[in-house]
Amino acid sequence: MRNRSSRAGAPSRADQVLKEVEDARDEIVAFTADLIRIPTVNPPGDAYRECAELIGRRLADADLDVQYIEADGRAEHTAAHPRVNVVGRGGGRGAGKRIHLNGHFDVVPPGEGWSVDPFGGVVKDGRIYGRGASDMKSGIAAAVFAVEAIRRAGIDLGGAVDISGTVDEESGGFAGVAHLCRAGIISAHNTDYAIIPEPFGPDRVCVGHRGVYWFDVVARGRTAHGSMPHLGRSAIDDMGAVLEAFRTRLSPRLAARRSALPVVPESARHPSLNVNAVEGGQTGEAVQSPCVADRCTATFDRRFIPEEPFNEVREEIAALVARVAGEDPGRHLTVEDRMVVHPVQTPPDSPVVTALSNAIRTVRGRNPALVASPGTYDQKHFARIAGIEHCVAYGPGPLEEAHQPDESCAVDDLVACTQVLAVGVLELATVAW
Repeated sequence: MRNRSSRAGAPSRADQVLKEVEDARDEIVAFTADLIRIPTVNPPGDAYRECAELIGRRLADADLDVQYIEADGRAEHTAAHPRVNVVGRGGGRGAGKRIHLNGHFDVVPPGEGWSVDPFGGVVKDGRIYGRGASDMKSGIAAAVFAVEAIRRAGIDLGGAVDISGTVDEESGGFAGVAHLCRAGIISAHNTDYAIIPEPFGPDRVCVGHRGVYWFDVVARGRTAHGSMPHLGRSAIDDMGAVLEAFRTRLSPRLAARRSALPVVPESARHPSLNVNAVEGGQTGEAVQSPCVADRCTATFDRRFIPEEPFNEVREEIAALVARVAGEDPGRHLTVEDRMVVHPVQTPPDSPVVTALSNAIRTVRGRNPALVASPGTYDQKHFARIAGIEHCVAYGPGPLEEAHQPDESCAVDDLVACTQVLAVGVLELATVAW
């Protein structure tokens, strides 16, 4: 049941912003479609400035102080593909808290299998379609209009709200949120709570994520003429032994482990190992020559749960690769680290968890589910670099459609999440309401 003020018949602040969001339904959908129509594909990082400026104009309309922050010093920040982030600062009138709403606007390549234009922003049958519709341009629109609804309702917050649109989350977020955190633009000194509207749907609050260890295994062989392969050593064959060992020896161990962290879907409560890529021999050559492959590299994605100390995760990989190498004296195998992200988890009694849970009850009339993400997102940078402990993900869109063909978001869910964010911000940012 929605909160009511002490004056009979007078709408509460929550009811005021709920109405403002509903009245803005068409605007929210249109803004989401406009975001989708900008093909911010990463890699390589297309159209970032155009999208940052679209968001910036919307933030300025909401009376936020807008800054554009480029990722100076990052190798990926180039003249051809500048890494441009946008931040809108809200003004506070009292002793309330400061909340930061953050969303990334980069998207993965569309891939094949679409029945609609992946950058068309098509709305049909109550859903909006396109790359980023779920992950996570709908979330950015929800964050922006949650704050706009509070403004339109004429409510003065005791605290303040900042909004940022950032780049490169799909490749680690190092030129995006990580850059803003290292520069002190986002820090525990200027931010009390953070909400990232990643796609978990209107009834779920995400309180953390698993860890990730990306690494390469490199096999080195000896080249020879392809008609006499016995005179060489195929690095691809040796990599095959590694892949088989991971499949038959390591994967069953991982399947037997299970986390207490409420990761969704249920199958992702186990650690996992994925082969991201395998490259060997004469790759990318239009004309092949008859040669035995003298080098092969495989890139692996190992997701680990909080119950697995990272040093043990790394040692388990290294030991198995060493064992495979030792089974044939001619094998030369090495392991090279690419990226490590440790698991994060928001305290279950965090005020941001409580506020969003209360808002879900107000808007949706049901109890929320507290979940964790199978993959990482920018909470890692809020927690590890900025030192902001009270950070969660909450936003519209089905998690399962992220990175899929015909990615979409239900319009009703987009509006509901906007309402939940607005009501949650009211509770967090005001001294009393």
